[in-house]
Amino acid sequence: MIGTGYVGLVSGTCFAELGFNVTCVDIDEGKIANLRDKFIIPIYEPGLEELVRRNVAAGRLHFTTRLSEAVPQADAVFIAVGTPQDEDGSADLTYVEQAARDIAPHLQGYTAIVNKSTVPVGTGGKVEAIIRALTKAEFDVVSNPEFLREGEAVGDFLKPDRVVVGVETERAEAFMQALYKPLTDQNVPLLCTNRASSELIKYASNAFLATKITFVNELIALCDTVGADILSVSKGMGSDARIAPRFLQPGPGYGGSCFPKDTNALAKTARDHGVQLSLVEETIAANQRVKESMVSVIEKALGGSVKGKTIAALGLAFKANTDDMRDASSLTILPALVKKGAVVKAYDPQATSHAQRLMPKLGYSESPWEAIEGADAVVVLTEWADFRALDLSRMAKTLAQPVLVDLRNLYQPQAAKAAGLRYHPLGRPGLSD
Repeated sequence: MIGTGYVGLVSGTCFAELGFNVTCVDIDEGKIANLRDKFIIPIYEPGLEELVRRNVAAGRLHFTTRLSEAVPQADAVFIAVGTPQDEDGSADLTYVEQAARDIAPHLQGYTAIVNKSTVPVGTGGKVEAIIRALTKAEFDVVSNPEFLREGEAVGDFLKPDRVVVGVETERAEAFMQALYKPLTDQNVPLLCTNRASSELIKYASNAFLATKITFVNELIALCDTVGADILSVSKGMGSDARIAPRFLQPGPGYGGSCFPKDTNALAKTARDHGVQLSLVEETIAANQRVKESMVSVIEKALGGSVKGKTIAALGLAFKANTDDMRDASSLTILPALVKKGAVVKAYDPQATSHAQRLMPKLGYSESPWEAIEGADAVVVLTEWADFRALDLSRMAKTLAQPVLVDLRNLYQPQAAKAAGLRYHPLGRPGLSD
């Protein structure tokens, strides 16, 4: 497993849990030493540390910085390195292509080279050409996109909705079927297709989910205008089996490592091929508008201006159960509030250290109550379970002004009002204040 970032570490550890002998390779000597010797996990992912410890102890999971120790005896080499967004919106394939060059000299016997990184259509062919030019060894390049949700990645790998592989030879198809037999024996569907289709499935899936999220988020403003309840609307929509309820929860816009990067990369790929994906392009623009509109929601709750007001921001990560700050809504909303003259005291159970580097002008608290103390309003940005359990009566008494702006609709309006709070949910006009 080349790369011990989010995808590589989770995938490698879970393959070991399925019984395979796995070596995770990374050029970062400090990261490898921490994983191998101290079980220090570089990401926050529930359940991952336990699996790492168990499989290292069982002798199935290993860590090294040397490809020469891992590749020659490997039946499969997974490329699971980063594909960051380039300035033009495309996926930067620098690390993928370098991994291919580094792997080639060490190949011995038949090896499946498996792209686990999220890559645009055609990348499998590029990787194959790079390796083919550098070795006479037998190999196939396979596409095997990941569908891991941050905060639920271990379960997503071990009990997936489906496994997708893209192959160009019967030998590669048979190999991948054997590799995933521990899952298919549990009735997990395995979809075998060609490489181009497999590569596109990943981008198309994430773009569709991003569109679904953005659709319901755009309805928030309409609900506020016409007196409809967004939670009733989303529940009514999701009750239709053709639509389904997941990804219909209203909020302050999508973020994270996948949706922003993948929607941009898909749109750029289409443009490069002379195709316009208008719906995807509009989803990207609409999501940014949703994030920016949250500033007005907060201003309205505070009487039209945040100047001179102290705001307690609960949640910084793009969603709960992760420390990932990539494209988090907080990165748009909180600096805008500071620019408008607000003082922000922020708290997140896991993401504070990352946020401090990205938003140095904010104040940071050690607990939600430290952030809430003396603030003019509480703004809930991330749906951490800890926040659901906060004592609302205590919140009302601790605040300088009893204003609660709930951008995740975590609380029952009646309970918030009974506690003495002026409650401002999203898209629920009849239940505000």
